[in-house]
Amino acid sequence: MRFSAFAIPAVVALGAIGLSSLFIVDEREKALVLQFGQIVRVQEEPGLGFKIPFIQEVVSYDDRILSRDMASLEVTASDNRRVVVDAFARYRIMDVETFRRAVGAGGERAAASRLDSILRAETRQVLGSVTSNDILSSDRAALMLRIRNGAIDEARALGLQIIDVRLKRTDLPPENLAATYDRMTAEREREAADEIARGNEAAQRIRATADRQRTELVSDAERQAQIIRGEADAERNNILAEAYGADPEFFEFERTMNAYSRMLENGRPAMVLSPDGEFLRYLNSATGE
Repeated sequence: MRFSAFAIPAVVALGAIGLSSLFIVDEREKALVLQFGQIVRVQEEPGLGFKIPFIQEVVSYDDRILSRDMASLEVTASDNRRVVVDAFARYRIMDVETFRRAVGAGGERAAASRLDSILRAETRQVLGSVTSNDILSSDRAALMLRIRNGAIDEARALGLQIIDVRLKRTDLPPENLAATYDRMTAEREREAADEIARGNEAAQRIRATADRQRTELVSDAERQAQIIRGEADAERNNILAEAYGADPEFFEFERTMNAYSRMLENGRPAMVLSPDGEFLRYLNSATGE
């Protein structure tokens, strides 16, 4: 009985000591074994680990990709316009020994605060070197890459790896929006006026060209028409001359009949002619005189 009274507590104590010497590393974590605050061992592989009970302790850190939202930051661009920027970063703890030495017992919260300072400083430097139009444009990938690359070395000194930096929102301060909208409106109106002026100028050129071409076409057509009429008149005169040479009497008769027709077309009520005149000789011959 006396032996059992001592054995059971001893077994319990040994079991507690044995259990306290074991620890489990999750696959999503990395662990440090510390002895009196000093790093003794790094446990990065998931599974079961051992430590000296009561002397050594285990501190675990997240091995997953972490995200950090930065507070809104006001940046002055190279054109002296202020821009409000919201950004976030994705990072992970790569070197737990360096991380522990850099942030101490503050852990991930202290690291996030120091990472904020690094990213804010780098964001101010990069965005301050470009114009506000570059910052507000949709193509900001190059700026985000510059911020990430500039912060990599300082983050590495904390044992962190920066995977990505993203600008979520880039806006003008509220007090600058109205002036900016007015300036943008004035610029668009000026561009519209320039386009209208260029359009009117082009229209005038087109109309002048069309008028010139029309005048040239009409002139050329009239010239060709006159040539054709001249050629036709010459041809007609040649035909008449040939006809007159072939039968002068018939030609004279035809001319006289045409003269009678024109006389009657004029609608003259009365004419005084000599019956023995040459003009009426064909009429006289038709009546048998």
